[in-house]
Amino acid sequence: MLESGIKRLLFASRWLLVPFYLALVVALIALLITTIKELLDFLPLILSLPPSYMVLRVLTIIDLAFIGALVVIVIFSGYKNFVSTRAADERNSSPEWMGQIDFTGLKLKLMSSIVAISSIQLLKNFMDVSLYSDRELAWMVGLHFVFVLTGPLLAVIERLSGGDRNGT
Repeated sequence: MLESGIKRLLFASRWLLVPFYLALVVALIALLITTIKELLDFLPLILSLPPSYMVLRVLTIIDLAFIGALVVIVIFSGYKNFVSTRAADERNSSPEWMGQIDFTGLKLKLMSSIVAISSIQLLKNFMDVSLYSDRELAWMVGLHFVFVLTGPLLAVIERLSGGDRNGT
Protein backbone atom coordinates (compact mmCIF):
# COMPACT_ATOMS: atom_id res chain seq x y z
CA MET A 1 0.00 0.00 0.00
CA LEU A 2 2.87 2.38 0.80
CA GLU A 3 4.55 1.52 -2.50
CA SER A 4 1.29 2.16 -4.38
CA GLY A 5 0.94 5.57 -2.72
CA ILE A 6 4.54 6.46 -3.59
CA LYS A 7 3.97 5.44 -7.21
CA ARG A 8 0.83 7.60 -7.41
CA LEU A 9 2.68 10.56 -5.86
CA LEU A 10 5.62 10.20 -8.24
CA PHE A 11 3.34 9.85 -11.24
CA ALA A 12 1.30 12.90 -10.17
CA SER A 13 4.49 14.94 -9.73
CA ARG A 14 4.75 15.19 -13.51
CA TRP A 15 2.17 17.99 -13.26
CA LEU A 16 4.85 20.12 -11.60
CA LEU A 17 6.28 20.57 -15.11
CA VAL A 18 3.15 22.38 -16.35
CA PRO A 19 4.20 25.80 -14.94
CA PHE A 20 7.46 25.49 -16.89
CA TYR A 21 5.54 24.92 -20.12
CA LEU A 22 3.21 27.81 -19.31
CA ALA A 23 6.26 30.01 -18.71
CA LEU A 24 7.48 28.99 -22.17
CA VAL A 25 4.14 30.09 -23.62
CA VAL A 26 4.68 33.51 -22.00
CA ALA A 27 8.23 33.53 -23.44
CA LEU A 28 6.76 32.75 -26.87
CA ILE A 29 4.42 35.72 -26.53
CA ALA A 30 7.42 37.88 -25.57
CA LEU A 31 9.23 36.66 -28.69
CA LEU A 32 6.20 37.56 -30.79
CA ILE A 33 6.12 41.06 -29.30
CA THR A 34 9.86 41.43 -29.95
CA THR A 35 9.38 40.28 -33.56
CA ILE A 36 6.53 42.74 -34.12
CA LYS A 37 8.63 45.54 -32.60
CA GLU A 38 11.57 44.59 -34.84
CA LEU A 39 9.32 44.61 -37.89
CA LEU A 40 7.72 47.95 -36.99
CA ASP A 41 11.17 49.49 -36.51
CA PHE A 42 12.33 48.03 -39.82
CA LEU A 43 9.39 48.81 -42.15
CA PRO A 44 9.60 52.63 -42.18
CA LEU A 45 13.29 52.43 -43.11
CA ILE A 46 12.93 49.85 -45.85
CA LEU A 47 13.49 52.23 -48.77
CA SER A 48 16.46 53.99 -47.21
CA LEU A 49 18.39 51.04 -45.78
CA PRO A 50 21.57 49.80 -47.41
CA PRO A 51 21.22 46.14 -48.52
CA SER A 52 23.63 44.81 -45.90
CA TYR A 53 21.64 46.43 -43.08
CA MET A 54 18.40 45.08 -44.54
CA VAL A 55 19.87 41.59 -44.57
CA LEU A 56 20.86 42.00 -40.92
CA ARG A 57 17.33 43.00 -39.97
CA VAL A 58 15.82 40.07 -41.90
CA LEU A 59 18.31 37.68 -40.27
CA THR A 60 17.21 38.99 -36.89
CA ILE A 61 13.59 38.13 -37.71
CA ILE A 62 14.64 34.69 -38.99
CA ASP A 63 16.58 34.16 -35.77
CA LEU A 64 13.51 35.05 -33.71
CA ALA A 65 11.39 32.66 -35.80
CA PHE A 66 13.85 29.81 -35.19
CA ILE A 67 13.85 30.51 -31.46
CA GLY A 68 10.03 30.59 -31.46
CA ALA A 69 9.90 27.25 -33.29
CA LEU A 70 12.35 25.82 -30.78
CA VAL A 71 10.13 26.95 -27.90
CA VAL A 72 7.07 25.36 -29.56
CA ILE A 73 8.95 22.07 -30.02
CA VAL A 74 9.92 22.05 -26.35
CA ILE A 75 6.39 22.92 -25.20
CA PHE A 76 4.56 20.31 -27.27
CA SER A 77 7.09 17.51 -27.05
CA GLY A 78 7.84 18.07 -23.39
CA TYR A 79 4.17 18.13 -22.46
CA LYS A 80 3.40 15.08 -24.57
CA ASN A 81 6.38 13.07 -23.34
CA PHE A 82 6.36 14.00 -19.67
CA VAL A 83 2.92 15.23 -18.61
CA SER A 84 0.09 14.08 -20.89
CA THR A 85 -1.50 10.69 -20.40
CA ARG A 86 -4.01 10.84 -23.25
CA ALA A 87 -4.62 7.69 -25.24
CA ALA A 88 -2.60 7.15 -28.41
CA ASP A 89 -5.74 6.87 -30.54
CA GLU A 90 -7.19 10.15 -29.25
CA ARG A 91 -6.98 12.85 -31.96
CA ASN A 92 -7.30 16.58 -31.65
CA SER A 93 -5.67 19.65 -33.12
CA SER A 94 -2.18 18.58 -32.04
CA PRO A 95 0.56 18.84 -34.64
CA GLU A 96 1.20 15.59 -36.52
CA TRP A 97 4.80 15.37 -35.28
CA MET A 98 3.82 15.79 -31.63
CA GLY A 99 3.19 12.12 -30.99
CA GLN A 100 6.18 11.00 -33.02
CA ILE A 101 9.04 12.77 -31.23
CA ASP A 102 10.55 10.82 -28.39
CA PHE A 103 13.10 12.26 -25.98
CA THR A 104 16.01 11.39 -28.30
CA GLY A 105 14.29 13.07 -31.23
CA LEU A 106 13.59 16.09 -29.06
CA LYS A 107 17.26 16.38 -28.08
CA LEU A 108 18.34 16.14 -31.71
CA LYS A 109 15.77 18.73 -32.85
CA LEU A 110 16.89 21.06 -30.07
CA MET A 111 20.53 20.65 -31.08
CA SER A 112 19.69 21.25 -34.74
CA SER A 113 17.78 24.39 -33.84
CA ILE A 114 20.64 25.66 -31.69
CA VAL A 115 23.07 25.12 -34.58
CA ALA A 116 20.73 27.01 -36.94
CA ILE A 117 20.34 29.89 -34.48
CA SER A 118 24.10 29.98 -33.92
CA SER A 119 24.69 30.01 -37.69
CA ILE A 120 22.39 32.96 -38.19
CA GLN A 121 23.94 34.85 -35.30
CA LEU A 122 27.44 34.17 -36.63
CA LEU A 123 26.42 35.33 -40.10
CA LYS A 124 24.96 38.53 -38.65
CA ASN A 125 28.19 39.16 -36.75
CA PHE A 126 30.34 38.60 -39.83
CA MET A 127 28.20 40.97 -41.87
CA ASP A 128 29.12 43.71 -39.41
CA VAL A 129 32.60 42.42 -38.60
CA SER A 130 33.97 45.85 -37.71
CA LEU A 131 32.06 45.77 -34.41
CA TYR A 132 34.02 42.75 -33.10
CA SER A 133 37.65 42.12 -32.27
CA ASP A 134 39.50 39.15 -33.75
CA ARG A 135 39.38 37.49 -30.35
CA GLU A 136 35.58 37.90 -30.09
CA LEU A 137 35.10 36.52 -33.60
CA ALA A 138 37.37 33.57 -32.81
CA TRP A 139 35.28 32.77 -29.72
CA MET A 140 32.06 33.01 -31.74
CA VAL A 141 33.40 30.65 -34.41
CA GLY A 142 34.75 28.28 -31.76
CA LEU A 143 31.43 28.17 -29.91
CA HIS A 144 29.54 27.61 -33.15
CA PHE A 145 31.96 24.78 -34.01
CA VAL A 146 31.23 23.16 -30.64
CA PHE A 147 27.49 23.35 -31.39
CA VAL A 148 28.01 21.86 -34.85
CA LEU A 149 30.05 18.95 -33.45
CA THR A 150 27.72 18.30 -30.52
CA GLY A 151 24.72 17.36 -32.70
CA PRO A 152 26.36 14.48 -34.59
CA LEU A 153 28.13 13.32 -31.43
CA LEU A 154 24.82 13.22 -29.60
CA ALA A 155 23.29 11.18 -32.44
CA VAL A 156 26.23 8.74 -32.45
CA ILE A 157 26.04 8.31 -28.67
CA GLU A 158 22.28 7.66 -28.86
CA ARG A 159 22.78 5.11 -31.64
CA LEU A 160 25.61 3.33 -29.78
CA SER A 161 23.57 3.18 -26.59
CA GLY A 162 20.65 1.57 -28.40
CA GLY A 163 18.54 4.70 -28.75
CA ASP A 164 15.93 6.01 -26.39
CA ARG A 165 13.41 3.22 -26.10
CA ASN A 166 11.95 4.27 -22.77
CA GLY A 167 11.49 7.96 -23.46
CA THR A 168 14.04 8.98 -20.83
